[in-house]
Amino acid sequence: MEDITPIPAAIVDEVYMKSGLSVLSKASIREMGKLVNEIEARSGKKFIHMEMGVPGLPATKIGVDAEIKALSEGVASIYPNIEGIPQVKKEASRFVKLMMDVDISPQGCVPTVGSMQGGLAAFMTAGFRDKKRDTILFIDPGFPVQKQQLSLLGIPYKTFDVYRFRGDKLKDKLESYLKDDNIAAIVYSSPNNPSWICLTDKELKIIGEKATEHDLIVIEDLAYFGMDFRKDYSVPGEPPFQPTVAKYTDNYLLMISASKIFSYAGQRIAFVAISDTLYHRKYPDLKLRFSSDEFGHYLVYGALYGISSGTSHSAQYALAAMLKSVNDGDFNFVDPIKEYGEKAKIMKRLFLENGFEIVYDKDEDLPLADGFYFTIAYPGMLSDELLKEFLYYGISAISLSITGSENKQGLRACVSFVQREELPVLEERLKIFAQNHPR
Repeated sequence: MEDITPIPAAIVDEVYMKSGLSVLSKASIREMGKLVNEIEARSGKKFIHMEMGVPGLPATKIGVDAEIKALSEGVASIYPNIEGIPQVKKEASRFVKLMMDVDISPQGCVPTVGSMQGGLAAFMTAGFRDKKRDTILFIDPGFPVQKQQLSLLGIPYKTFDVYRFRGDKLKDKLESYLKDDNIAAIVYSSPNNPSWICLTDKELKIIGEKATEHDLIVIEDLAYFGMDFRKDYSVPGEPPFQPTVAKYTDNYLLMISASKIFSYAGQRIAFVAISDTLYHRKYPDLKLRFSSDEFGHYLVYGALYGISSGTSHSAQYALAAMLKSVNDGDFNFVDPIKEYGEKAKIMKRLFLENGFEIVYDKDEDLPLADGFYFTIAYPGMLSDELLKEFLYYGISAISLSITGSENKQGLRACVSFVQREELPVLEERLKIFAQNHPR
């Protein structure tokens, strides 16, 4: 490394060599975080952290106050009902109706230890319901750890990058995987981690119709609920509503997390919302593993009970209070998190001005929204090389290759942990990068 860089090359090279990460583009989010933290400690210079999807805003006070109150009243010593406390089930059902215009009974709204646990339980139930349907299909790019969960469960999966199959093209692409009728479920996130694409109503309709036609389950990850800031999804009971596949099929399970929309990530609280039809659907193969063949009963008392025997009691009170405040129109949860979109707009501009390109740039024919994530590439550099080069400039990200993307150059940039006062530092470092790597 001959160029003058913000982080001394000798320190970067030494820490990198000791890390054992021979191919950075295959490094997990946590491995990348560990590497850059060690370089920070050795160099004494702070990185621009874009690798971790950690909320960068204070937790919603309504939830904190409700949880403190619940703890002071003694819930810490009492096991919660495995199905969830009545308050959270009621408010989750109301939230889905008011914010999505979808009817799901409180019975089908079940709190989970973050959407990670909800996903694991959903994968178990969907993947074990029918011996002939043994494979999960991911519409990628997607959250890498979900595939790790399937590996732990021994459930096979297939994936495809949706970038070249937007709009009507999605129908034939899905059919190419579904024609053999071995797919148990389709999984995707929208808004999407890592690309920030948002599936359109046309695409959700295609997915829903295919799910009904092939009798498979759609697992819709709504971790970034309402965060497509091109439209205002914040007013309860009034359109526009959060787009969802639930409008187009009864074979669905929604995962809604408090981590990002309420900045409540530390308490690991979310809920799954199972359609009434799917909840009561009978699958005889489930009895090979459990006493009940009902989908919803198995997910709660077979999967969730076996994983953790319930969700944090006090955190359920927090979630119930936050959902109620939104449902009653007392708290606009979108207003605080608009900060992510505003930072993304600035950061995208800085990268573009210094020779970078945006990888995933459109939803069909519409420019992509500004939000929690965006994707970048530098012409002529593969992702592994770009990740390594970024270390010398005190910038961290992750490769798109670990998310199921077919793009070999792209990186995922997360805006949440980057503070406003760090943006001039990012700009300065990107200018030095561009000078040292002329196009």
